[in-house]
Amino acid sequence: MIRVLIADDEPMVRAGVRAVLATDPGLTVVAEAGDGAEAVELVRRHRPDVAVLDVRMPRVGGIEALASLPDTGVVMLTTFGEDDYILQALAGGAAGFLVKSGAPEELIAGVRAVAGGAAYLSPKVAARVVAHLAATGAGSAAGRRAAARERVAALTARERDVLAHVAAGLSNGQIARRLHVVEGTVKAHVSSILARLGVDNRAAAAVMAHEAGVTPPAAPVRSEP
Repeated sequence: MIRVLIADDEPMVRAGVRAVLATDPGLTVVAEAGDGAEAVELVRRHRPDVAVLDVRMPRVGGIEALASLPDTGVVMLTTFGEDDYILQALAGGAAGFLVKSGAPEELIAGVRAVAGGAAYLSPKVAARVVAHLAATGAGSAAGRRAAARERVAALTARERDVLAHVAAGLSNGQIARRLHVVEGTVKAHVSSILARLGVDNRAAAAVMAHEAGVTPPAAPVRSEP
């Protein structure tokens, strides 16, 4: 059972998130908070596997709370127009980024991915982060894409394959099963990928993969019983 904490200053949003998570029998909400300070306190008390935090909340927002939750997988909830906050959360180590207006399935997928040690960027968030980086970072959008492609091209074929799975939000265990290797091998590949791309975490690697145009792997086809 994956234990989840929800933090949002709007009770209706918390209720909506709880209702979505309740549709998955493998998830359970252990606590709710109205701001980041309360979220930090409740995380220490309940030890959830994943904390779902609103980016902006009174007193202490999700970005500020993130620094006090180094041992908890964090999924950030954002609305349109908060690109700067997304980048701050990415730099702070958040592993999941979801748009509040996204599909309920994305919330469940994001929580499960982060609980499994993976990163998860909803397609809308990934596109916005890449666009924002292109607009505010050094060089043109084409230049950033070229630089990302150059770094990704320097990876081995197997590392590029693993990166595609990382960008799709898969955990090390899931990647290992897809590629028919042991999980330790995938972990070693991920460490090498982060070092060679010059990024600190899986979410940042996923952003670079999107910038480089890395195509997410197709889901395996299940045979009929």
